Amino acid sequence: MSKFGCMVVFCAFSAAMLQQGATAEVYVVGDSIGWAIPQNGAAAYADWASGKNFKVGDILVFNFVTNQHDVQQVPKASYDACNSNNAIGGMITNGPANVTLRSTGAHYFICTFNGHCKAGQKLAISVSGSAGTPGANPPARTPAPTTTPTAPSPPSNQPPGARAPTPSPAPKADGPSAATPTAVTTPPPPPPTSSSNAVFAGLGFGIASVAVGLFV
Repeated sequence: MSKFGCMVVFCAFSAAMLQQGATAEVYVVGDSIGWAIPQNGAAAYADWASGKNFKVGDILVFNFVTNQHDVQQVPKASYDACNSNNAIGGMITNGPANVTLRSTGAHYFICTFNGHCKAGQKLAISVSGSAGTPGANPPARTPAPTTTPTAPSPPSNQPPGARAPTPSPAPKADGPSAATPTAVTTPPPPPPTSSSNAVFAGLGFGIASVAVGLFV
């Protein structure tokens, strides 16, 4: 396998382990009692299990000394009768031992050593689905309230069935509208003054005199 393939496998395995570690809970059976014959009988393990929310993927830790106790999962009938008939899975003889809860429903465990189960060394728990189990019903959505428009009621002095008077348009104001542009009239240039006429006349007379002198 190439280095890239090994890296992909390692990353996938690490992600799976991190996900399991983030959701699984570890329970030490009996806490300080451990997995042993309790002093107050089976009520000790019943009290320990009460109030706990066991889920698929959680781990039970049975603390016991090897060759002094064992752990066997059994159906409810064998649990009640304290025997290993129709045992579920193999017997665990080496302690301490970890048991991963892999299915929902009731789980029953006993110690098969002579007289231990009858003395109260047995455990019954209920396992629910894991925290990430799909299929949870989404919260129901409340539709927004709808309103129906109502027609305005006629005035009190108007007979029933008569149509409401139509409001007349507002009168137009006199004069041009504020938005209408007005034309700007540019006054014509003023006529030339008398002094200007005198200047042009003198200039014309001088030019005529020069022309006559050239032809003489």
